[in-house]
Amino acid sequence: MKAYLPPWLHVWLGEINLVLQVLAIVVGALVLRWLARRLVNRLHRRYDLPIQIVVSARRLSGFVIGFGALLMILERFGVSGGVLWTAFTGFAAVAAVAFFAAWSVLTNVFCSLLLLLTRPFRLHDHIELLENGERAGLAGRVVDMNLIFVTLEETHPAGGESLLRVPNSLFFQRATRRWRGEPVPQPAPAGSRDDGGAQASTGGGGGAAVTSFP
Repeated sequence: MKAYLPPWLHVWLGEINLVLQVLAIVVGALVLRWLARRLVNRLHRRYDLPIQIVVSARRLSGFVIGFGALLMILERFGVSGGVLWTAFTGFAAVAAVAFFAAWSVLTNVFCSLLLLLTRPFRLHDHIELLENGERAGLAGRVVDMNLIFVTLEETHPAGGESLLRVPNSLFFQRATRRWRGEPVPQPAPAGSRDDGGAQASTGGGGGAAVTSFP
């Protein structure tokens, strides 16, 4: 093939070959990621898997394929795979020690597994954490669940939305109210009246007078 190329291009053959290899690795990784997502979606439709398991499987497969592609690309640039693996395992060991040292983080991870098994609510459900008994607390629509937080989407009565991240351990410390397919009821504004009017009452002695304004 080199004989068919112009002489000025011969000095760039090494770089062109490297670029083509990197492009081939990237395209292969994208194709594998697409096939993995299709496989997960097919299993989800066939066996009716929980959406939490589907999302976790997609993220895990994407991470494994992306990390493998990164190792192959770095190896093409002359970085040894053994050195990279040693560095990665050393970093993972240090991170694991720091991770397990943080007890609150470990608690949230364990609670995320319990939430996945017990399934007190699912994605897109409207939930509310009660403070004490019937006292209103944190409320919103579940839009994401991970190892540390559950993300709720809040809709404010005055308009606008915001995201609220609730630690997983909090769901085992408070009662949870759950709605399906409907928003959390919003409290009526103060001072509202069904009849559209305002009433004032005054009392004195043994009687009471009521004045109604149109």
